[in-house]
Amino acid sequence: MAMVCLSDFEAYAKKYLPKIAWDFFAAGADDCSTRDENILAYKRIRFRPRILRDVSVMDIRTKLLGTEISFPVGIAPTGFHQLAWPDGEKSTARAAKAMNTCYIASTYSTCTLEEISAAAPGSLQWFQLYIHRNRAVSQQLVQRAEALGFQGLVLTADLPYTGKRRDDVRNGFRLPPHMKLKNLEGAFEVCKMSLLDPSVTWNDIYWLRSLTHLPIIIKGILTKEDAELAVRHGVQGIIVSNHGGRQLDGGPAIIDALVEVVEAVQGRVEVYLDGGIRKGSDVLKALALGAKCVFIGRPALWGLAYKGEEGLQEVLRILQDEFRLSMALAG
Repeated sequence: MAMVCLSDFEAYAKKYLPKIAWDFFAAGADDCSTRDENILAYKRIRFRPRILRDVSVMDIRTKLLGTEISFPVGIAPTGFHQLAWPDGEKSTARAAKAMNTCYIASTYSTCTLEEISAAAPGSLQWFQLYIHRNRAVSQQLVQRAEALGFQGLVLTADLPYTGKRRDDVRNGFRLPPHMKLKNLEGAFEVCKMSLLDPSVTWNDIYWLRSLTHLPIIIKGILTKEDAELAVRHGVQGIIVSNHGGRQLDGGPAIIDALVEVVEAVQGRVEVYLDGGIRKGSDVLKALALGAKCVFIGRPALWGLAYKGEEGLQEVLRILQDEFRLSMALAG
């Protein structure tokens, strides 16, 4: 079957992944209304195309905090890539490098930071951090990432507790025995996600700043008030995100929240988003509304489930081609 668009990869992943893995990746919180709204909100936005403009040459490159990438789509942090493909995050890193874009590696990777870094030397990689109650564990992760050459630290701030994902509860989801959260091995009994620290506040940005020279990007902002606080606390970037609709059900769709955040920030820090991107035209809509770059989560996992590194490259290539075409047709 020819893979023509991202929904082809979604259909393949749904058919061939074990049900427990598919349900985990697909899960939203509660009724999944925010997860679904992330996608539907893009469909309500309309272009105002301009015609008879010279679109024979187009430059789709952009820069993330000064580092150039080939087009404004990166790979969002998601956990447990070995559930999708045996090589897990190593394949993800190689695909991102091949497409010259940014990969944000998750705290909850099934490969170590060392393995991810070695799989794609010289590529643009950021590290996503959850702060755990055991602060020494988080401190060690940050310092390991910096020593390995990761170029940004992405603090996920919307997970003081894990949202209620009904299918995971029904399935009794846990990692298969042969898979481990490699970055946390030996740190504690990692399947107990309650070890996340729910007492984290804005003051912890200063604590992170004291541990590393890496730029800090905060992920999970949905309001102008929090965007203002992020700027005030000296972060370098914001990822507008509702965790793919996996945390609080009933929050705003990502593309709607983006407008409010961009307006509040006034260009003082770079603003990105993740959530709901399914077509190249979605990328163009996000950029038109002020995002510097978008990141894909579930579609990256569908690509891995299809053919590992090769499948993920195909997903990125399709988005790249669709984005270029949308730019041209919009003038």
